[in-house]
Amino acid sequence: MLEFKNPIPVIVEANKEGYAIYVASGGTFENDIWCVVLCEGGIVRHYRSDQIRIHRNETLDLKK
Repeated sequence: MLEFKNPIPVIVEANKEGYAIYVASGGTFENDIWCVVLCEGGIVRHYRSDQIRIHRNETLDLKK
């Protein structure tokens, strides 16, 4: 498990914004599991790697 010192802004379920707080290994042949706190309501959810996108961040030169 890798806990982030600074949560990573992410987009899940096509249009919901949140912050990833840690990621856990899903095994050799599986997607990793991301723990995300949604901005709307503070709900904590878990997503597979194929269900999550990193939010645009000019500082890290990440583009949509």
